[in-house]
Amino acid sequence: MRLGLHQSASLQQRLQQSPQMIQAMQILQLNGLDLEDRIQQELNENPFLEEVEPGLAAQAAGGETAPDASPAEVANAQEDRKVEAILESLEQYQRDGSDGRPRARNDEEGDKKLEAMNNTADQGKSLAEALIEELAILRLEPRDRRLAEYVLYSLDERGWLTQPHEDVARDATVAIAAEDGLVIAEEPHAPAVEPHADPLATPAGNGAHAAPAPPTPHAEFAHAAEVPAGVLQPYHADDVEIVLEEIRRISHPALGARDLKECLQLQLVSMDLEDPLPAQLVEAHLEDIEHNRLPRIAKATNRTIEDVKAAIEVLRTLEPNPGSGYGEPMAEVITPDVIVEEIDGEFQVRLQRERSRELRLSPQYRELLKQAKKGDGVRDWVKKRLESARWFLDAVQLRQSTLHRVAQVIFQRQRAFLEKGTSGFQPLRMQEVADEVGVHISTVSRAVSGKYAQTPRGIFPLKFFFAGGTQKSTGEVASQISIKQRIAEIVSAEDHDHPLSDDEIADKLEELDHVRIARRTVTKYRKALNIPASTERRKF
Repeated sequence: MRLGLHQSASLQQRLQQSPQMIQAMQILQLNGLDLEDRIQQELNENPFLEEVEPGLAAQAAGGETAPDASPAEVANAQEDRKVEAILESLEQYQRDGSDGRPRARNDEEGDKKLEAMNNTADQGKSLAEALIEELAILRLEPRDRRLAEYVLYSLDERGWLTQPHEDVARDATVAIAAEDGLVIAEEPHAPAVEPHADPLATPAGNGAHAAPAPPTPHAEFAHAAEVPAGVLQPYHADDVEIVLEEIRRISHPALGARDLKECLQLQLVSMDLEDPLPAQLVEAHLEDIEHNRLPRIAKATNRTIEDVKAAIEVLRTLEPNPGSGYGEPMAEVITPDVIVEEIDGEFQVRLQRERSRELRLSPQYRELLKQAKKGDGVRDWVKKRLESARWFLDAVQLRQSTLHRVAQVIFQRQRAFLEKGTSGFQPLRMQEVADEVGVHISTVSRAVSGKYAQTPRGIFPLKFFFAGGTQKSTGEVASQISIKQRIAEIVSAEDHDHPLSDDEIADKLEELDHVRIARRTVTKYRKALNIPASTERRKF
């Protein structure tokens, strides 16, 4: 579905004159998979839009024509069935005032949906679903099991329970009562105490002290047998803590930790180490470890640096994300919209053909207009749906044309990257592409948003190919991406006992690559690469 520059400009002008320009820009922003969904939605909703399938006209649909029917007879039978289907939707529109959108009319559509469902990858089990299966081996009362399930669904992706236990207990009480149709029991209130009165003072005429208050009823699990049927005893923070202990007993010792500190502490307790130093580091020196302040830790703990390093190695064996071993997270599937191939020494740019769908206006609208009577609303309905179908076809064609032209300009400018890799990456700004294609910069931004290109160097987001640059002393221009790569290479080759400062890295870039940038720019690029500062990279 390629368009010439003149034809594309004509389409763009037509869409700009339409109040649906915003929707056209939204279609331009869709990636290939989302566009497929939008096309299918339009096919389902608009009876005057149809997909062109090669060889379809030569097939009989439904077997209503004779086996020896001619191709013309088969085509006429198909046309008649399409008109009947559209008339059915019009009758529905006139009968109940609906918008005339067609409903599923035959088993074939249902079979296609079923086939699509069968070909959809399994989503896998979530962290909570995987752990709930393990709850089966615990002997829990129904009330306790419901709280355990709620707690598991409250864990974040790391396996932490960051909410205060009091809040979890309160929210669980409300949620479980609503889901199970229960009434929440009222909490017993402590007896009022007179102001300034001594709670243990002897009442007049009685030589004994007042009886002490009974223990809090939620010091242990309050089971369903203790309250009437249909009533839920409120959960409390200690209920949540007991549930967590049970969950940790069958899974990970740190599951449900509030933060990193508690996560590490719970694991150290389960290891029952003789040396208390790892626990001391977690308790008071996590920030020092993060910033590689080993001498400070050694001085504070009165231990040698070798002892500190050994304790840190123990901490490295711990799992900061106890939920990572459970569930089956689905890997993100990237489907490129643009394909770049090298053919006979030239790089060819094309759109992904496998998902290309040819659409057209259904010719049945002419027959319906002939059959429609003036004043019955049918002609207006047909014109409205026809205009919507034409607009959608224009928007899809403009999207394909714009994306193809933008991709061509990008890879003409990035030919050196395709040939050499990162070292050949050229500075490129969206405005430059917009000027060359002849569109607004926002159009380029939408065209590349969320889309990927498959190149001989790998699959990259189209936005990856836009970056600024710095002029070398030789007159050439180095891109930000190539400079970042050089910084990473310089750091990887440094003496770990004497790591380079950002000033020294800047000097190395100027000496080796003729690239002169400020220290603060080196700092910015280093942080973008997640490279620690020199003090944190030093090895003791």
